[in-house]
Amino acid sequence: MKPISTIASLAVPMLYDNIDTDTIIPSREMRTTGRTGLADGLFAPWRYLDADRRLRDPRFVLNQRDAIGTRVLLAGKNFGCGSSREHAVWALAEFGIEAIIAPSFAPIFRSNCLTNGLLPVVLAGEVVAQLAWQMLHIDLEAQTVSAGGKCWQFDIEPEAKQMLFLGLDRVDLSFARLRSAMPRWLRRDRRARPWIYLEKGR
Repeated sequence: MKPISTIASLAVPMLYDNIDTDTIIPSREMRTTGRTGLADGLFAPWRYLDADRRLRDPRFVLNQRDAIGTRVLLAGKNFGCGSSREHAVWALAEFGIEAIIAPSFAPIFRSNCLTNGLLPVVLAGEVVAQLAWQMLHIDLEAQTVSAGGKCWQFDIEPEAKQMLFLGLDRVDLSFARLRSAMPRWLRRDRRARPWIYLEKGR
């Protein structure tokens, strides 16, 4: 995963409540078990007039010229509800979204974001609305969102913050924490259970 320190981007608004994972990436668009090849299917029900021919709807916010290259999406309450499909986060990340700012997230979707290097930021609904189409700066270390001369603090668990900052998932983060302790553990275990270790040359 790509480490996150700061994100600077125009914030594109999609301020609807209860946007579910089937809207983010419909099941018919999940044509791979990997993390790539999903961006074209992102928000397919809204993004295309004809999804089969990929005929884009010019009225949809992510199809507008100003939204091209955005790294930050603004959303309404309970973003990512519905099924637990991890493909929703993979599609957002492949499209280029690095952070989503919303008043609340579905818990499983939020967990999937953290595991896959996408920053979910919770701010009050009125603040999220103020950020629409503004250039903003997100500082993960300081846990702040800044725009238009104003600054807002957001909360994130220390482990989640470290995962995103280092670009590690939970397994990799555990290994990183334990790596220095492994040689000592192996030496102790070799003394305690020598019969399970093969000698060199055998």
